[in-house]
Amino acid sequence: MSLFQMKWLRRLVRQNTKPIPELEAALWKRRLSVVYALLAWNAFGFVCYMAFSGKSDWAHYHGLKSDEEKEESQAVQFSKRLNVEKGKIIRYSGFKKVEELEFDNTKDK
Repeated sequence: MSLFQMKWLRRLVRQNTKPIPELEAALWKRRLSVVYALLAWNAFGFVCYMAFSGKSDWAHYHGLKSDEEKEESQAVQFSKRLNVEKGKIIRYSGFKKVEELEFDNTKDK
C-alpha cells in the first residue's frame, strides 16, 4: 500500500466507475509499461546527448546563470541558497584537507 492512503479518493473512484475485467486490465498494464519504458529510454538518451554535447549546465547554456555563478563552487551556491551569511567551507579528498575557504554573503545584499 502507499504511504499516504486517500480512502476518500478510492471510494469516489470505486463508486463512479465500473470494474474492468482482469485480463483487460493486465493488457493495459502491459501496454502502459511499454510506453513508459520507451519514454524513459528516450529521456535517458536525451540527457546523455546533452551531457556529451557540452550542454549539461542548461541554466548557463540558456543564459539563466551568469559566468560568475557558474564558476562558484557548489558549496558556495548552497550557502547563498540557504541564506548563510558567514562561514567556512572545508573540502576534503580522502583523509586529506584540500582546501579551506572563508565566505561572506553579507556583501552581496
